[in-house]
Amino acid sequence: MVTAKPKKTSPTWIDVKAKVADFDRAGLLGVLQDLYAGSKDNQAFLHARFGLGGDVLEPYKVIINRWLWPDVLKNQFTSVSAAKKAIADYNRATGQPEGLAELMVFYCECAAGFSDSVGYEDGVYFDALMSMFEQALKLSVTLPVDQRDVLLDRLDDVRRISNDFGYGLGDGMNMLFAKHGVDG
Repeated sequence: MVTAKPKKTSPTWIDVKAKVADFDRAGLLGVLQDLYAGSKDNQAFLHARFGLGGDVLEPYKVIINRWLWPDVLKNQFTSVSAAKKAIADYNRATGQPEGLAELMVFYCECAAGFSDSVGYEDGVYFDALMSMFEQALKLSVTLPVDQRDVLLDRLDDVRRISNDFGYGLGDGMNMLFAKHGVDG
């Protein structure tokens, strides 16, 4: 008689949560300390979550800038997904709309600035820029006036730069500004 092997399943959050419930305060702090020491990403997450340090957005901006404005002299390449991951990581850490909008606008500035600076033309890169531009615009118009106006001015600069790229990018951004009632 052949018996079926038990299926191996990967641990889930439910399994981790059950183990964490067994920890006392000191044990839980020890786990957090190990996670903190484990990677810069964990450190950035905890700093953002607890509002520690000077500019909690800086580590995320460094990542976005690296992947959207690579050093072409060092044969670095772009990665839209790595830049977007930084924004998602920040959102998971805090969910603060002001910081999220700032990172989205910064993403647009980096992408447009790099394309303008080196003449970079890539349809996927431009599609991602358009998508992030729309998300940044939608979020920015929901913020208090003082924050909103600064971000919209920066997005307007991105829109103006992008008018020279082709691929319908500038026209699309113009339509989004009109759709959201933003003068540009």
